[in-house]
Amino acid sequence: MNHITLTGNLGSGKSTICKILESQYGYEIYSTGKVQRSLATQLGISVLEMNQKMCEDSKYDKMIDDATAKISKENPEKKIVFDSRLAWNFVEHSFKVFLSVSLEVAAQRVFHDNRGAVEKYSCIEETIEQLKLRAQTEDIRYKEIYGIDYFNFKNYDLILDSTWCKPEWLAQILESEACKPKSDQTKLFISPKRILEKRDFPLENNPKVYIPDEVVELKAEKGEFTLLKGNSFVERAAKEGYSLISANLV
Repeated sequence: MNHITLTGNLGSGKSTICKILESQYGYEIYSTGKVQRSLATQLGISVLEMNQKMCEDSKYDKMIDDATAKISKENPEKKIVFDSRLAWNFVEHSFKVFLSVSLEVAAQRVFHDNRGAVEKYSCIEETIEQLKLRAQTEDIRYKEIYGIDYFNFKNYDLILDSTWCKPEWLAQILESEACKPKSDQTKLFISPKRILEKRDFPLENNPKVYIPDEVVELKAEKGEFTLLKGNSFVERAAKEGYSLISANLV
């Protein structure tokens, strides 16, 4: 699949993954986030305020959507990664990836990242609240304008958890999965540490995905995961230092 559409939680590391796909795997990056931040800067408002403005006037969304669709249609043979919230909904043929991350880790990343004057926070607590609010605002807007559920993980071909996994490994897994024949079922690769909510296990000793002998089942709701089946396999993966484990969404 030449076109990858990469979306995900705020602070999940989408831009970093895109840069690795560009430098190591030859993909060209198309980022709509830059367009949105540029619009906010031009108007002298924050990214949150920009999102609210977009709720009131859909012309901003249409500008981004039309440009995305046009690029994908005109370049079917070119390797492109779309760093975009909704490119998966507009690119006709793409491998659809959602990058997931825990809210606490996302807030740490965003707070310490230099994102310009329109996206500054005074403390971690404020960052967490602003990330929650931005996600809620975007979710409402996408449902109203497009009639889509952005946080329904079954919209995507692959869910990757970036909470504790090195971006180089994530990019390698993503590129490998994009080259495989498409599956009817969403694939989920998630950190066992995130599932168990335990912080005393070693991690990132093994970049390979742990494939359990039996199905591990998870329920996803509002970006949080609940383990329904396969606790012993998750414990084993965590103790053996696997950064990710394969699981099914139910």
